[in-house]
Amino acid sequence: MPKNKDKTNLTDQQKLDLLVEFGWKVSHENDLQALLELTARQITDIIGAKRCFIFIKNEDSGELWSSIAKGKGLEYTEIHLPLNGKSIAAQVCRTGHTVNLPDAYEDPRFSKELDLVTGFKTNSLLAVPLKNKENKTIGVLQINNKITAEPFTKKDEGLLKLMANLAAGKIEVAKLYDEVKLSNLETIYRLAVTAEYRDQADTKQHIVNIGELSYQIAKGLGLEESKAQTIKQASVLHDIGKIAIPDNILLKPGKLTPEEFSVMKKHTLYGGKILQDAKSSLLKIAHKMSLYHHERFDGKGYPKGLKEEEIPLEARIVAVADVFDALCMPRCYKKPWQIKKAYDFIIEQSGSAFDPQVVKAFKKNFAKIGPLYEQFQIKNKADYSA
Repeated sequence: MPKNKDKTNLTDQQKLDLLVEFGWKVSHENDLQALLELTARQITDIIGAKRCFIFIKNEDSGELWSSIAKGKGLEYTEIHLPLNGKSIAAQVCRTGHTVNLPDAYEDPRFSKELDLVTGFKTNSLLAVPLKNKENKTIGVLQINNKITAEPFTKKDEGLLKLMANLAAGKIEVAKLYDEVKLSNLETIYRLAVTAEYRDQADTKQHIVNIGELSYQIAKGLGLEESKAQTIKQASVLHDIGKIAIPDNILLKPGKLTPEEFSVMKKHTLYGGKILQDAKSSLLKIAHKMSLYHHERFDGKGYPKGLKEEEIPLEARIVAVADVFDALCMPRCYKKPWQIKKAYDFIIEQSGSAFDPQVVKAFKKNFAKIGPLYEQFQIKNKADYSA
């Protein structure tokens, strides 16, 4: 942002500087969400609008959707509008033409639909199509209410069209990246289900729990959001090695013999082999988790007897998540523990089974963890162990 932070009085040179900065940032951003947030922020700064919506066209669902709505009270709002609806965004998407409304409520083309959703009264509105290199409309940029309370000008139209041209191609590429990422995550999820379904009463719930627990612990440790999300996604593969464990051992309802337990412990080694030499950062983390999640902080775990920080942090995190979930959930060989009992066990094992810092993070964010299990146990009328 230029030294003059008064967005109502930017000089043409300051706007040009911001546009150059915007073009550079857009060209270096591949994450769709981050790209949309960047675009919305720069639009409001350069043009001086109170609201900015970035709508993406979804032909499969017949909707325009927006997870980016820049303006007070809209930070976490996701909006869906029908492509065949009366909203200005839908009209711009269908026609591919810019719409500039100096007085929205006096214009017959304007629909109050979006205002009713957001609780915001639109005075003036400017919307331009997002078009790719083939001139196909892939979405809409829309801004509402200029900060100066004046209508949007022809110069504003030109600026918004220029920003749409700078952003459109990159948004389309980032969207493809996002789809590939989602496809990869779905594959990972289905692999996890394959490994887990044999000995879980509710496989889907187990995978959701492990991911959320690992995420909350990572955040409690102060890890960056991107790192915490990767840990969440990788954690579902921590037991992938169970694929190689025979049913007569994996599904045995009673206590395992020493020989059977020796076989069971090999699931860590099998998981390590399945995921070894992975190229993606996510699968590299999953490899550490699958191989080392049964190591103990005091060095008495398996398969290698690592201790303290010899154990990768990601494995120390999922170790706490895995044990807590195993205690609170029903298994073929045990009833669920009451949440307080399982919580106390984790705390008691700090410094022996578990890393004290990881346990501290678990305690810090437990208010976001406990309700997962309360809801499940109430819904399923849990029959607790003694």
